[in-house]
Amino acid sequence: MLKRMATRPFGERVTVIDRVVTTVSRFAMLLIVLGAAITFFEVVMRYVFASPTTWVHKTTLWLAAVTYLASGILVMQRREHIRVTVIYDAVSPKLRLVFDYLALYVLVVYATLMLVGSADVVWDGFWHAVKTGAVLGLPLRPTIKPLVLVGTVIVAVVAVNNLLVDHLKFGRTNRADEQEKTAE
Repeated sequence: MLKRMATRPFGERVTVIDRVVTTVSRFAMLLIVLGAAITFFEVVMRYVFASPTTWVHKTTLWLAAVTYLASGILVMQRREHIRVTVIYDAVSPKLRLVFDYLALYVLVVYATLMLVGSADVVWDGFWHAVKTGAVLGLPLRPTIKPLVLVGTVIVAVVAVNNLLVDHLKFGRTNRADEQEKTAE
């Protein structure tokens, strides 16, 4: 699976953004294991020692939210997001380029409006740091809003990167793909 993630689904060109997204996504996969481990810890504490925790549920939800954001970025980078392929595959490459520019325009406008419209709310919530009320007092809630904003901006950056790679042949050729082709 990790080898599959190292190569791009549409071509051999790879950029720094592609490598960073792939690396961060590999680490985000570990958050799922961490969430399962602390859930197992909660089950043991609750049913074996009769001493339930107050922080596991909220921490697991936070880990799931971060994993969801990271997976959205990876899906955009790998171009596995939802697309109406019946129409997209039936048109000429020039019209596909128009569709790609239109989709990019909508995404960048959305990211800009999201950033401008909610930046002050996110900033206030982050600095006031409403805590969970548990014993540890983890400030999980105020970190999700900034992560959603950052994730939205990163998705827009990855979409621009995809357009540059797909249509303008931006980026370097992946050396691993070259070696596989020469070996065949």
